[in-house]
Amino acid sequence: MQPVNLPINLLRIDLPIGGMTCTACAARIERSLNQQPGITAAINLAAEKARVDYDPAQTTPEQIVSIIEKAGYQVPEQHISLALEGMTCAACAARIEKALNLLPGVSASVNFATEQAAVRFQPGKITIAQLIDAVRKTGYQAREMAAQDREAERARKLVHYQKEFRLFWISALLTLPLLAQMGGMVSGEHQDWLPRWLQLALATPVQFWIGKRFYIGAYHALRGGGANMDVLVALGTTMAYLLSLVVTLLGMHEQHVYFEASSAVITLILLGKLLEARAKGKTSAAIEALLKLQPRTARVERDGQQIDVPIEQLQAGDVCVVRAGENIPVDGEVIEGASSVNEAMLTGESMPRHKAPGSRAYAATQNLDGMLKLRATSVGSATQLAHIVRMVEDAQGSKAPIQRLADVISGIFVPIVVGIALVTFVLWWWLGGDLSAALINAVAVLVIACPCALGLATPTAIMVGTGRGAQTGILVRDARALEQAHKITTLIVDKTGTLTEGQPTVTDVIPAGNHSAQDLLAVAAALEQGSQHPLATAILSHAQTQGVTPRAISQFSSVAGKGVSALIDNEQVFLGSLSFLAASNVPLADADARALLDQGKTVIGIGSTQHFMGLIAIADRLRDDSAAAVRRLQAMHIEVVMLTGDNPQTAKAIAEQAGVDRFLAEVMPQDKAQEVARQKAQGKVVGMAGDGINDAPALSAADVGFAISSGSDIAIEAADVTLMRNSLMSVADAISLSRATLSKIRQNLFFAFIYNVLGIPLAALGMLNPVIAGAAMAMSSVSVVSNALLLKRWKPISPQTLPSLLALSRERERGT
Repeated sequence: MQPVNLPINLLRIDLPIGGMTCTACAARIERSLNQQPGITAAINLAAEKARVDYDPAQTTPEQIVSIIEKAGYQVPEQHISLALEGMTCAACAARIEKALNLLPGVSASVNFATEQAAVRFQPGKITIAQLIDAVRKTGYQAREMAAQDREAERARKLVHYQKEFRLFWISALLTLPLLAQMGGMVSGEHQDWLPRWLQLALATPVQFWIGKRFYIGAYHALRGGGANMDVLVALGTTMAYLLSLVVTLLGMHEQHVYFEASSAVITLILLGKLLEARAKGKTSAAIEALLKLQPRTARVERDGQQIDVPIEQLQAGDVCVVRAGENIPVDGEVIEGASSVNEAMLTGESMPRHKAPGSRAYAATQNLDGMLKLRATSVGSATQLAHIVRMVEDAQGSKAPIQRLADVISGIFVPIVVGIALVTFVLWWWLGGDLSAALINAVAVLVIACPCALGLATPTAIMVGTGRGAQTGILVRDARALEQAHKITTLIVDKTGTLTEGQPTVTDVIPAGNHSAQDLLAVAAALEQGSQHPLATAILSHAQTQGVTPRAISQFSSVAGKGVSALIDNEQVFLGSLSFLAASNVPLADADARALLDQGKTVIGIGSTQHFMGLIAIADRLRDDSAAAVRRLQAMHIEVVMLTGDNPQTAKAIAEQAGVDRFLAEVMPQDKAQEVARQKAQGKVVGMAGDGINDAPALSAADVGFAISSGSDIAIEAADVTLMRNSLMSVADAISLSRATLSKIRQNLFFAFIYNVLGIPLAALGMLNPVIAGAAMAMSSVSVVSNALLLKRWKPISPQTLPSLLALSRERERGT
């Protein structure tokens, strides 16, 4: 809401509108709004937005949204990312997330690793300014992130890192003389090697200048009703510093001072945060590497001349010239030239793709050996590269279900640790009577406890895993899908386009009776024209190649998944599966059909109730790596089930070629989702791989849906994982990546839990010096992030190494 250039009593909101199709829609909404008292509205159909000025004394944003919805339109949810500053541990992220989710109509997820919040909210009920204000009230800073903010955000983080680096060295120089005190501790003595006044002078700037951040963070956390790592550090180091200060000022020479403990803890935590920031920066390296592939400028033909234009100024329709060795700046269609293009950065495919006029080319791919001219079809944020980056960022910003336990523990971790430190202090003082020892052991408990490692365990692994997937052509929609994929026990695959190439061709035209092959093709082409089904496309293409003109038809009708019929010369003619023709009372001669079916071909019959016209056989070649992919999936203990609308004979032949043990034939499109549900009801975790519009319901119903990128947009939208390579092997790679990522998450959570489970009791028992405890705490987060970075070593299986791996798998199975 913004009172800009408005009467003093009016406020303004801009609302997105969904469902408008024409100016009449815009006029209807505008009329509905302007009829209400205190509202002045203007609708922009092109931008699909409503600008509404309203009197808050007479109406509310919620009522404005309600009016739009009653008119039959929607105010869609808005998605934004907020860049956050000031978080120091997972408890900070949990508190910000809680504050945002308390706002009406808001769903937020805060990622401590990326320092971002992914927020969905209902425009009208809440504003971006209110979201940012809610974050600020919890003691942190926030701002909306736009796509162009990436460079600015990276520059800001670099400046911040350099500042922290300088402060660390100042802190280290002040702390090193104090650490000389540690030499005596090794021999069991605590001697003052430096005058206490000098120790005080060295420790004070470390405590209150370098360590000021911990006090500020603790203040904001406590004011917001929570507690975080800053509370633990500030409380622990202040206790050690104040005890030493009192002993020094009162001249209590018989008491020890612990200036080295408070200063060393702060210095070591700063070092840990620097290492953590550096490691976290590497987790998003995959996105950065993708973005660097897109050139900054493009060579564009304008007014008969070639000029270099900044990438931001390109428009759809521009003609770009790309020389050999250059990266392509836009998505477009080749209009001149021929070359090979390396698309490995988008698809993971190592073999270059040949491009000629009519071919599609994509931004950030590399033109290898010829000059290409292409007409831009998508630029900027509309390119395939931008879509991949958005998908990866969305996945990295989402939360895996396995993270819930860590989030719950992070929320109560600090109060529990403070309680343990208090009990430690009381028991040591009461049982031992030594105030100094009691205080130092309590300090050790406070500084060794680390909620940061818990908060980083899952998101860092998710970030590296999804980024590595993007580099190899595996795009994961969210963290849930990445986690769920490792549990898959049954994979259902659609035959056409998944196991096979999805490009059927006519192999046999067998006319019956007095009909010729040309007559049969003319009738078939007439019945199939207008259909987008791959089999129809094959028949039409073959008819065109043979120079056959389709016959005229009328009263066309179709039965989904079975066949079609129409009147030709006043005779009802049927085309479809043999069972469809039989049900339509077409007399069949199926001797030829049986031989074709046994060869794995799809057989289509044509005829009327009076006579049978003939058969057309269509074959869809099995992909080269489908059989190997099935063997690999089976070696991973995943059952592969093939679904197809084809007849049982063809289905059996294809299944035998692919090595699939179980298949279902003559499955209607709507039955695929039912089969997925049936498998899930048996307690199986079901994956579904497909590429067609008719696969979309099954992809949505599966625990994890895998869509081949060359398939329909609807299938890709319904799927959880998009595979840029047209290969079933990519499904196996995606499951392998999921297993590797979950393995790292479990390792990280184990490290984080076991570190605290062992470290806190040791500190409470007086077996850890605060300096050692601080060093351990600083390194715990670094170890978790570094372990997640090892995921960068994951690689998809190459065809060359697959046979040996399958052989090894069989050997292991025989051994067990």
